[in-house]
Amino acid sequence: MPYAPELRFVPIAALLATLLAGCSGTTDASGSVEVEAGPIALRRLTAEQYERSIRDVLGDHITVTSRIDPDDRRDGLLAVGSSFASVTPSGFEKYEAAAAAVAEQALDEAHRGDLVRCEPSGVQDDGCARAFVERVGRLLLRRSLTPAEVEARAAIANQAADELDDFHQGLELALTSLLVSPEFLFRVEIAEPLPDDPTKMRLTSVSMASRLSYLLWDTTPDDELLTAGENGELVDENGLALQIERLLGAPELETGIRALFADMYDFKQFDDGLVRKDAALFPVYTQPLIEEAKEQTLRTIVTHVTAGDDYRDLFTTPESFMTRRLGVLYQVPVPTPNGWEAYRFPENTMRAGILTHASLNALYSHPGRSSATLRGKFVREVLLCQDVPTPPANIDFSIVENTMGELRTARERLEAHVSNDACAGCHSLMDPVGLALESFDAIGMFRTEENGVQIDTSGDLEGVFYDDAAGMGRALRNHPSLGPCMVRTLFRYAVGRQVEASEEPLLEYLGRRFEVSGYSVTELLREVAMSDGFRTTSGPRVLEESGDAS
Repeated sequence: MPYAPELRFVPIAALLATLLAGCSGTTDASGSVEVEAGPIALRRLTAEQYERSIRDVLGDHITVTSRIDPDDRRDGLLAVGSSFASVTPSGFEKYEAAAAAVAEQALDEAHRGDLVRCEPSGVQDDGCARAFVERVGRLLLRRSLTPAEVEARAAIANQAADELDDFHQGLELALTSLLVSPEFLFRVEIAEPLPDDPTKMRLTSVSMASRLSYLLWDTTPDDELLTAGENGELVDENGLALQIERLLGAPELETGIRALFADMYDFKQFDDGLVRKDAALFPVYTQPLIEEAKEQTLRTIVTHVTAGDDYRDLFTTPESFMTRRLGVLYQVPVPTPNGWEAYRFPENTMRAGILTHASLNALYSHPGRSSATLRGKFVREVLLCQDVPTPPANIDFSIVENTMGELRTARERLEAHVSNDACAGCHSLMDPVGLALESFDAIGMFRTEENGVQIDTSGDLEGVFYDDAAGMGRALRNHPSLGPCMVRTLFRYAVGRQVEASEEPLLEYLGRRFEVSGYSVTELLREVAMSDGFRTTSGPRVLEESGDAS
């Protein structure tokens, strides 16, 4: 399917129709599993993907200063919301301003030599401009540019260079036009008929390069992966497997693991400064502290996952990391004055597993108090993939919010609150789990009492009884839905949409493979990337179904 050069932003619906038209059909699955894969759609780069892709292509020194349109979180994932996100007129102005600033940094006198690999013969040098556009444009747009596209952008560079009397300022204009291209701002996935069955569709090899890179590294494809895509190697199982192994074995996998779990746990709230606490009640709480708390959890996850350890053990492991600042919150001595050190929580601290980390307990709390309900909801919805209905609009929360009344503990207040039948059904799911974490206050500091009353952290998870947070972590670790939920979430993250009914057998198959692997997340990534659910499609998403033009 030919590409048309675009030097201005085009409507998303028109771009979708142009690039994805004609894709339809179903596929056979890998192994004995039959699956009709779901649709594809344009996916706007998240803020982190946008910045990371720019820095990986143009240089680590780049700072993206302009704020762009906010990410869209749907069905619990930014990865799903990205396929519904568009660009507003004001948003495009922000992208344009950011692109101009990035281009200026990339081609300043100190760094232009890294990108411009030819010496211009004068104010205008058509050959040098073309070489720059071809090489950098290929990496930014994640495909080779057509001759017409190269010519159009080289013309921009030459005209601007002539008017500004500066070759490199001319290149800045060409680079800016690349950075506001829909094919940079959006991940464009194109399908083609299977060679042996034209009624079924697969992603093209070039599209697979982007899909694979953003899954495993959360950034644009490097030159080797893009070359493999352009050579048709990523629609061949052996060629695809070779690239998957390379990406899984590279240091950049850490970035991909971080992005996956940060999206699952909604850690973007930390980045956006949305996790605020009452300074009078929690004077130790600062933005640097909570940033380190987030990093502690992600560092623990990355170390665990990249070692091939059992995913389920994340919720029981005492192994973690600590800084001196976090030592104040956790009330433990930290010998290292600056930076991180490995740390193992002693058994008598009641901390075991990431659910006892300050990050998650602070994130799923209110500014002035802990929240057993928010914490329990997180476990049920995010870790077990269970639906918790939205509470009715007329529910009275005054009993729960009154921490200074006669009901002194969260357990007492919640028990009074759920005496209302309209509340009991949902709270019976969330509260027993969340109450196990009540020994951690709204910033995750350990406590034994609330308002002078001993905290009761006992409860049960589907009939498995526990006394405290560590016991709840063990019950969660062995819950039959924990592994399948991780499979479902990772698959949705990989394909950027909800699971189709026709894909349920594939998820069951992936769940069995996950179990056989000893619940290795890296093995699950490999299985998902090799599956036909990841490699094939039923065609473009029908616009009427989404209710928008994305």
